Formats: sequence, structure tokens, C-alpha cells
Amino acid sequence: MREESAPRGVWRIVAEREVVVKLRDRNFLISTVITIVAIVASLAISGYVSSRTDKVEVAITGSGADQIIATANSLAESADKNVTFTPHPQADAASVERQVRDDAVDVGLVPIGSGEWRLVGKAGQDENAATFLTGAVRQIAVQRNAIAAGTSMEALSRGGAVAYDLLEPSAVDPGLAKVVSIVFAFLFYMASLLFGMSIAQSVIEEKQNRIVEILASAIPLRQLLIGKVVGNTVMAFGQLALFVGAGLIGLACTGKGDQVSEIASAAGWFIVFFVVGFLALASLWAVAGSLATRSEDIQSTSTPLSLLIMAVLFAGIFLSGTARVVASYVPLVSIVAMPARLAEGTASWWEPLIALALMAAATYGIVVIAEKIYRRSLMQTQGRLTIRQALKIQD
Repeated sequence: MREESAPRGVWRIVAEREVVVKLRDRNFLISTVITIVAIVASLAISGYVSSRTDKVEVAITGSGADQIIATANSLAESADKNVTFTPHPQADAASVERQVRDDAVDVGLVPIGSGEWRLVGKAGQDENAATFLTGAVRQIAVQRNAIAAGTSMEALSRGGAVAYDLLEPSAVDPGLAKVVSIVFAFLFYMASLLFGMSIAQSVIEEKQNRIVEILASAIPLRQLLIGKVVGNTVMAFGQLALFVGAGLIGLACTGKGDQVSEIASAAGWFIVFFVVGFLALASLWAVAGSLATRSEDIQSTSTPLSLLIMAVLFAGIFLSGTARVVASYVPLVSIVAMPARLAEGTASWWEPLIALALMAAATYGIVVIAEKIYRRSLMQTQGRLTIRQALKIQD
């Protein structure tokens, strides 16, 4: 069949069919909704946990214990920590220890003479209690000693102030940037497998049921491939946009709205990189389906592609430093690596443009080769083919 004589633009019909079939797939719609709900819920829970005040119940005894609790609360507030200490007065040290042992309180505070105190815990140390109650005791002791020496806290601390200036106050928190890069990697992995396997299954079903022979008589195989790739790329783009949008909204609701703009820019680049790269991946998934003759063959024909996607996932999670910089220019790996660098603020404005150009060039080359393999192997039903065998087949 001479494809030059076939009507052009038929791929749009194939692409529209791929989109409609996906939108009518109840499992796809349910999984998308569940994922969006999971993203929003996880961020909401994270925000609630991080903003929740940690209440430390303290059994106390002895003169001056109330002052220590008040000072500890003041120190926690100055340090912008969501922790409060609530005192529970007891008659003696034995009562304090009993309260701690019975889990009625978190820690106990007992005087041991000469202005010194003892923190009592049951099995492990409470970090907040160790930090702020200890700090309170030390501050009160310094105040007491300053008065005894005929001076003041202000005089003792004069000349010891330290100012903390941030050179990049609007930069994204490193911990948040790391989480974002991991999320990018997993979104890439999930979308690539979900839509890629869908393409391969669609190709093998049409081939196994001999439907492709009917399609080939009416539609050029090149147009059929383009339609499948474009249709699934559109759906992958739409689903990723929903996931990223839900994540940004959830992030804003957790009190990190000041960093959403920087993350949103990186997320936008991630979607752009993914769409360009997925055109190549979708073509390769179509090839994996065309090389097979039965559904059981897909596992073997798609193994190299699955390993490639897994490698990109691991690169996005574990690479750092110079290795990540280099990876951000490597086609396909840059889908995850470059947006991760943008989220960290370590990439200049021109770097994603160069990486995207390299990705586009690589995608074009992959699509051209994949189209040739797809066209030559799709009509072969005698058995599973290798890429080398498919390339030897004449048009």
C-alpha cells in the first residue's frame, strides 16, 4: 500500500478515538479521581501535622517549677516551635515519677538542690522537653547569678548578638525541593507505564484480532501510529496537569504559599518536558506492541523500555550534584532531572531551553526509527519479532 496516496490527517480520527476510549474507561477515571484525592489528602494531613501544637504534659514539684514551665513556653514561642508545656503539680518526687511511669504525663521535673533540676522520662527522651526545659533552667540560673553579681542579663549578653541574614529568602526550602523532585520522578514513572502499557495493549489487541488488517486497508500505518501517540499524549498531559494542579493547591493550603510560585514554575517545565519525551516513549511502546503477536509477548518485548523508565525513576530520586547536572541534559532523564534542578533553584533560566531542544531532537530521531519498525512489524503475525528482524523486513 502506498501511504502517499492515502488521505492525510486521518491520525486526528485515531487520536480522537484514543481519547474517547480513555474517557469512557471507568477504571481510568476512578483511578484518576482517587489519585487526586490522595494527593490533596496527603498534603492536607501533612499540613495539619506540621501545624499542630505539640502538647507536652509535665509533672512538677518544688519551688520554681512553674517559672521554668513559663520560661520554656516563652523560649518555644521565640523559636517559632509549635509546642506548649502544661504543668501538673505533684506533692513530691515520688508522685512525679509515678505519674511518668503510669503515662499520665510525658515527663517529670524534679529539683535536686542548689538550683539544679532533673528531667524524668519513662523510656525515651522527649526532644522538646530536653531542649526548652533545659534552656529555661539555664536562663533562670543566669538571671539569678547576674542579680547576685550586681549586673543584669542585658549586660552579660551585650556584644554577643548574632544576626541571621538570608541571601535568598525566597528560595525553596531544600527539604521541600527534594520531595518535589521525588514526586516528579514517581509521576513520570506512573504516567509512562500507565499510558505506555495502554498503547502496547491496544496495538497487540488490534493485531491479535486481525483488526489491524482492516485498519491498514483504510488508514496508512504511519497515520495510525501518529494518532495513537498523539491521543495518549494528550490524555497523559491532561492527567499530569490535574495531578500537578492538585499538588500546588494542596501545597498552598499547607502554609507554603510563598514557595508555590517557584514550585509551579518547575512543575510547568516538568509537564512540558514530559509531553515532549512521552512522544518518544509512546512510539517505543507502540513498537513493543507491534513486535508481539500475543498479549503474553508484551512482557518480553517491553522489558527494555520498562528498564529504561525504571532507570529514569532512580536517576530522578538518587542523583545529586554534578551527576544530576549532567543528567538534566540527557534526553528522557532530563524529564525528571531538569525540573528537579529548577525546583532546587540550581539551574539558570537558559538551561531548560537547551535541555528541551536536545530532548526534542532525540524525540524526533526516536519517532522516525520507531515508525519504521512499527510499520514493518505490525502486519507480521507469524511470531514474535526482534527489532533487528523488523528492520530487515522490506516495506
